[in-house]
Formats: sequence, structure tokens, C-alpha cells
Amino acid sequence: MPDIAVEVWLYGALAKHGGEHNQGSFARLDLVLREGSTMADLLGLIGMPTAERGITFISGQLSAMPGLQPDLGHILQEGDRIGMFDPRSMWPMQYRHGAAATSEMAEAMDRRGVHHSYHEE
Repeated sequence: MPDIAVEVWLYGALAKHGGEHNQGSFARLDLVLREGSTMADLLGLIGMPTAERGITFISGQLSAMPGLQPDLGHILQEGDRIGMFDPRSMWPMQYRHGAAATSEMAEAMDRRGVHHSYHEE
């Protein structure tokens, strides 16, 4: 199987998983994974237990949040940009009116009745 390249950003306390790329408040990793690798594979590679992460985005789509992490089986693609935030981080301001979500996250939110944007009726 060929390899894929992904860009991983770790924010807040998660930067410690960036090793030599740890800049204190963030770390950026350019990783090469085997094609077909999942989010669980990525977390294993960087040594991060899934429970340590809070809000997570895969290529701009919400894929996980504290207590709801349905993305472990999500297959990563060439060029994906993954952002993982410390659980103590606030919801990023640019998403305050809702965010696109991966299919796994949208289904998990629907099953639990969770909403990530609210509209006045």
C-alpha cells in the first residue's frame, strides 16, 4: 500500500505529544501514514490516548468532542489536516454558528440529540 501525508496540529496541553515540534502552546507534525490508516492509528503513532483530546477537526470538519469521539475508525486521506484541541480549550470562535461534521460525527450527534449550533425560532 502507498503512503499518505497528513498535517497534524496539537493545541494546548496536547502539544506535549509533538515531541521536538512542541512549541509550548501548539505543535505541528507532518506525518506519513500507510494508506488506509485511521484516526486511531494516528493517535497510536503519536502516543495520545483518545480521552486526552477535546474538539477535533479533520480537514475542517468536526470529528470529535469531549465525551463523543466517533472518529477512531475514520480513514484518513492524503493531505488531511487534523487539528486537536486540549479539552480545556473553548469552542473555536469561527465555528460558533455551527461547523461541518464528518459523517461519523453527524450520525453520533443525531443519535444522542446533540446540537452544535442553535437558531432562534
